Order: sequence, then structure tokens, then C-alpha cells
Amino acid sequence: MSEDAGRPASGGGGHIPPQGGEATNCAFTLDHYRELLDAARAGGYRFAHFDELPGRGVVLLRHDVDLSLEAALAMAAVEADADVSSTYFLMTESVFYNLASTEGVSAIARLRELGHRVGLHAVYPRAVLDERFDPVVAWHNPDPEYMSAPIAGAVNVMQDGYFDPPTYRSDSNQRWRFGCPHAELRSAHFPWLQLLTHPEIWVYRGTTMGATMRAMLDAERERRLVQLAADRIDLS
Repeated sequence: MSEDAGRPASGGGGHIPPQGGEATNCAFTLDHYRELLDAARAGGYRFAHFDELPGRGVVLLRHDVDLSLEAALAMAAVEADADVSSTYFLMTESVFYNLASTEGVSAIARLRELGHRVGLHAVYPRAVLDERFDPVVAWHNPDPEYMSAPIAGAVNVMQDGYFDPPTYRSDSNQRWRFGCPHAELRSAHFPWLQLLTHPEIWVYRGTTMGATMRAMLDAERERRLVQLAADRIDLS
């Protein structure tokens, strides 16, 4: 998923003692996601968006919504409750959700209502921005030859100034490439950080990517049954 797809991955899971506290379970759950936000605040970080270049003490919080608008809204509510604003990157070419549907329109409105930004999660080479999006783009599963190239009229989240490997962490495929960053955030280890998460990994429960995706599909089946009934489909 996203930039780290196909790259070697390590870390994730396990128990890491936070500075001055008890061991924290680094599971991919919304409870631990809230702990990540708390750790960033404890480290003195400020949450920012892609309309400014990151400086010392900034966390650029980013979510690539590859699969589930419902998961995005669940994560967005956790952030709003923590008084945190982030950027959600939504796809116009997804086979998993439709932004033009009633559900999609409602999801965008709700993300904005919760105080978040909405960027475009684009499929190369098409990066067509419209009134639904802020002028910021994250490529879906990009290849190296264009991953960091500037985009006319928009910020590419992986371009120079916003991306640097030592100050970037991603949960792609339910693995942290260099371990869960909560302890480093709490200790103010990073001068600044771009932190990428995929909401479905945190909302649906599973200790592996495969298990989490199957949990998402189970939930999707129940949601689709409700939609079918609402569309007057005879399910007897």
C-alpha cells in the first residue's frame, strides 16, 4: 500500500517502554493511534498541513485512504476528539469506494466538519484537482521515477522539502519500516516528521495485513446487506 509497497519492511508490534512510563502495546488499534498522538504532544510537536514546509517540531499527519471511507471517518473522529487536524487523501479512481456517491459526498463533508483537510490520492499520471480537494497530492503506489516530481499547481507530499527518509514513517502493509515511532516522538527524536497511516489498518482488527483485510471484508459484507435492504432488495 502506498509508497512502501514492495519495499523491505521491519518492525511493528511488540512492547516498547515509553519514556518514564509503563510498556505500551504497539498494536495497530485506534487506542494505540491515540497514544501516538499523545506521544507527539508530549514531545512538544505541533501538527501541521502541507500548505507549509515542515520546520523543527512539526508533524505532518497524513492518511492515504486506499480502501475504506468508514475507517477514515473513524480515525478522523479520534483525531477530532484529541483536537488534532490532519490530511486525508481520497481517491477518485478507487475500486473500493465512490466519492460521487451519497456516501462519498457525505464522507468528504464529515471530514471537513471534523476540521481535517482533504487531498487527492491520485493514480499516475492523472492528478486532476477539483473543488473537493485542497491543492495537495499523494500518489497511489508510486514508482521511483515520478514519486518525488513536482506537480503543477499542487504540493506533492513526497517532493523535496516535505519528504526526507530520516523524517518519514509509514505503516504500509501493517509494518513500520523502522519500528513504531511513538517512543521517538515522545522523546522529541525527530526534528520533524511526515507520518503516514492507512486508516483501515487501525480500525479493523488483525495481527497481520491478511487478517486485517479479512476483518474489513467481514464488516463490508454487513454494511452491504444494510445497503441492499435500503435499496428495497428482497434478501429473504
